[in-house]
Amino acid sequence: MSRIGKKPINIPAKVEVGIDGQLVTVKGPKGTLSRTLPGDVEVLVQEQIITVNRRNESRTARQLHGLCRTLVANMVEGVSTGYQRRLEIQGVGYRAQQEESNIKLSMGYSHPVIITPPEGIQLKVENNTNIIVSGIDKEEVGNLAAKIRAVRPPEIYKGKGIRYAGETFKLKQGKTGKK
Repeated sequence: MSRIGKKPINIPAKVEVGIDGQLVTVKGPKGTLSRTLPGDVEVLVQEQIITVNRRNESRTARQLHGLCRTLVANMVEGVSTGYQRRLEIQGVGYRAQQEESNIKLSMGYSHPVIITPPEGIQLKVENNTNIIVSGIDKEEVGNLAAKIRAVRPPEIYKGKGIRYAGETFKLKQGKTGKK
């Protein structure tokens, strides 16, 4: 039995969960999310608790059990509290500007890079070097944060570029002089 899959999910106040066959819809104060789950798992709602069970003991059912439970738990948390990822820009001349809902990145290229968020995701720039990506869908927030980081990933010698807040990595030692 999957350790993650057998954990129950508590439904917070002001959150409604609807199940129509394999379609799970979660509605809360921040918005609505829905996802179609595979046929190998079933979702049950009893009082204020969601449980995810396997329909059979096949290999795919065992593989999907924990995944589907985590996806439903992320939907519940997203519509109740939301998700956010913070990015930091380091380097001389590197900066970000807010332009309505888009952001414009000046990252040392010959042209500025404009990032347009998908529907339901908000971008916010704080003091030209911090970017906050927020929304209710954990997957979309993470994908957009990764897309922004890919514009100029941290460089291994000086650490210049865009990194996640709190991300650490080891800098390489540069060339040494003749001895």
